[in-house]
Amino acid sequence: MQNKEGVRAVMIGGGTGSFTILSELKHHVQNITSIVNMVDDGGSTGVLRDELGVLPPGDIRQCLVALSNCPDIWRQLFNYRYPNGSFEKHAFGNLFLSTLEKITGSFADAVSVAEKLLDTTGRVLPVTLDNITLCLQLSNGKILKGEHTITQSFFNQEREYRLFLEPKGTLNPAILEVIANADIIVIGPGNLFSSLIPTLLVDNFGQIIKASKAKKIYICNLVTKPGQTDGFKVHDFVNKIAEYIGENWCDFVLYNTERPPVELLEKYAKKDEQWVEYDENILNTMRYTSLGIKLISEHIHIQDPNDKLITRTLIRHNAYKVSRAIMRVHYFDEE
Repeated sequence: MQNKEGVRAVMIGGGTGSFTILSELKHHVQNITSIVNMVDDGGSTGVLRDELGVLPPGDIRQCLVALSNCPDIWRQLFNYRYPNGSFEKHAFGNLFLSTLEKITGSFADAVSVAEKLLDTTGRVLPVTLDNITLCLQLSNGKILKGEHTITQSFFNQEREYRLFLEPKGTLNPAILEVIANADIIVIGPGNLFSSLIPTLLVDNFGQIIKASKAKKIYICNLVTKPGQTDGFKVHDFVNKIAEYIGENWCDFVLYNTERPPVELLEKYAKKDEQWVEYDENILNTMRYTSLGIKLISEHIHIQDPNDKLITRTLIRHNAYKVSRAIMRVHYFDEE
């Protein structure tokens, strides 16, 4: 399937999910923009935010590396984590972006310099240039602050809970034109409460996306998050996002139909993580078009031994199949 020149794609999220898909999608779409959440405060990123007062570089770094067309040694350099010493557990790319922010006085300028250096396909845009904190208000009124704290919390049994940003943040002005001109907007895959929804909360960005004339695609996660999305099926993920963006926001949902290998399921079960199942009867009643495909990558991720601050997922989406499906959605009305 050949890409039409000028197809304008936007991917929203950040972190491992965006990195996986963007690394392949850039071979199918030349006009691509990655809009990245800015609430990360864990791992190397969290240390740099606390010690240097910079904006979070980690998810931005991953998306820059994913879109890079430089020789692989440059990609390895930006993702390299120091095993010991003063920089132990830090990624070189995080240090680089934070240093550039200090030199230029602007995180946006720092990202722009990195784009040129890494020869990226398209652009990487932080959703906001404000220093924001993710907050979660529980049904008893207690407020949890910080993305890392919320990621480690169990709140799925709460009668009510509310995610919000403090401050709410001003939308990066460069994003308005990108959304206005987009042909495709892809949300996910990524953690609902620490990656996707926080991005949508900035300055009513979710409502701006919903109002866009672009085709909106949600890529569903492969496994659940314990204490947060336990028992969620595909339609539950879409519905949860709707609570923050508005009903009928989605046009297409891409989900996995392949059950992971038993040995992986057993590893995930030990952490109370489960394969995301789907109910075709329910999906068939929804406004959006559901596309079920075998989406699990054959390559099992092995975590960098120096990446000790955050545990990464073992199984990933098959980025080639996902990218092909995204292009299929673009041509949907022509088939």
